[in-house]
Amino acid sequence: MTPPKLVIFDCDGVLVDSEPPTLTLLRDDLAAHGLDLTMDDIERDYTGLLMANVAKKARENGANLPTDWVEQFYVKMFERLRKGVDLIEGVVEVFDALDAAGIAYRVASNGPDEKMEITLGAHPDLYARLKGRLHSAHTHGTAKPDPELLLIAARAEGVAPEDCVMIDDSPSGCISARRAGIRCFGFDTEGDGARLVAEGAEHLASMRDLCARIGL
Repeated sequence: MTPPKLVIFDCDGVLVDSEPPTLTLLRDDLAAHGLDLTMDDIERDYTGLLMANVAKKARENGANLPTDWVEQFYVKMFERLRKGVDLIEGVVEVFDALDAAGIAYRVASNGPDEKMEITLGAHPDLYARLKGRLHSAHTHGTAKPDPELLLIAARAEGVAPEDCVMIDDSPSGCISARRAGIRCFGFDTEGDGARLVAEGAEHLASMRDLCARIGL
């Protein structure tokens, strides 16, 4: 197996374990605005979306959200994330292996740069490695499941899509990889990754398995 020339990572739920506190906060906030959802509902229907699209879907499902709900929710989210989030187990070892093999890596996230600065910035060594390699949908004006955010990352390294690999934990990210012609690993540590595999991804249950799966 020939290793890729570029590995593109999602951020939340792939590099940092920020999904549980963020999704819990979202569930509680939507319940306060009249939309009572289970965590399974939240994980299935709202993970990986731009917050503007979260608001749109929530309103369609009956939430009574104020016009400035997105801005209000980001304030609450950032306050919670500043309390700290752990790195996903095995992430540092993956970056060590990629550096040793001379393989480039970048991050493509639907979250804003400020969010990545908070979550990744709490881990200075990793954040330093990723400086200049972070691509936010908010900055580039294009979001997953559109493929363009991933293609921007690939072009930044001068790498063709077929020479890239993407790791994402949401259907929208897996869809974007499929549309871009990029091999994708659907990261799911607690299940069989069926909803990600359904979008063309290969299930990845542990970050520690990634290097072997890409030929390192």
